[in-house]
Order: sequence, then structure tokens, then C-alpha cells
Amino acid sequence: MPKKTLIKVFAIIAVAAIAFASFTSLGGSDNVSGSTSASGLPSVTNNAGEAPTITPPTGAAPATLQTVDIIEGTGAEVLATSTLTVHYTLMSWSDGQILESSWTGGQPATFPLSGVIAGWQQGLPGAKAGGRRLLVIPPSLGYGVVPGHPLETETLIFSVDILEVS
Repeated sequence: MPKKTLIKVFAIIAVAAIAFASFTSLGGSDNVSGSTSASGLPSVTNNAGEAPTITPPTGAAPATLQTVDIIEGTGAEVLATSTLTVHYTLMSWSDGQILESSWTGGQPATFPLSGVIAGWQQGLPGAKAGGRRLLVIPPSLGYGVVPGHPLETETLIFSVDILEVS
């Protein structure tokens, strides 16, 4: 076989192998890669434009803020001074129950980032419009600073879809 033909054959085989590896690693699932579930964090579906499904977490809650981009946005970047329009779902770590979701009412929420809990203020900057970010927020960055709040001792799990940044 001529050298040029042999090189072409190897190139085609290499491309096919890379494509096969890419497709099989995706597995056809709508879930975030195993990196979140392997670390004990909940997994979240990446079905853009639809309410996410959050798989309840396992094990002990993390003591620090955890963020995972489920869908990478391509729009405007969230800054500490931004006003956001989002859809969100809130789950409690302790029992895996959905506590609140803007998807249920069909209306997204709009607010200045500076006016919400510290976990959002620290966890959302850098995300971009069009993205979905998982936030796992320890009590000290959630409602633990509000004595008597029903969620003051709860680790909070938020799936946040960033619709608009201004």
C-alpha cells in the first residue's frame, strides 16, 4: 500500500476512534457527567428551556460553597452588580425534597444579585446568560444568618437557569 494511502487510512481510523470515544462517553444521557454524583453532589439534567430534574444527594453535605456549570451559557456574564432574571429550583440536602421552584408557577424571578443570599452572590458571578448552574450552599451562606428561619440549618441545593443579565 502506498505511503500516502496508509497515512489516510490511519487518519480515518484515528478520527473514527475519537468520534466513537466521544459518543460513548456521552452515553445519551441528559445528566451532568458523573463528576457531580461521584463527588456526592446531586446531578442535574441539562435540558435547556425546561425544568431540571435534580437527583437527591448522598452522604454528608459539603461545608463550603460548591458550584457546577450544568449548561455553559454564551450570553452576558453575571457580575456582582448584575440584575438577573432566572428560573430556579430549590432542594434541601437533608431530605432531597423540592422546596420551591419558579418553574412551577411558570414565571421567572428578577432581582439584583446584591439582594439575595450570600451563596448566590458568591456562586453566580462568572456564569453567563443561557447557562444552568448548580449551587450547593452551606447554611452559613444561606439562611443560617437569619436566626429562626426554617432553613437556618439546611444545606441548600439550587439549580439556576440564567435567562437574562443586566
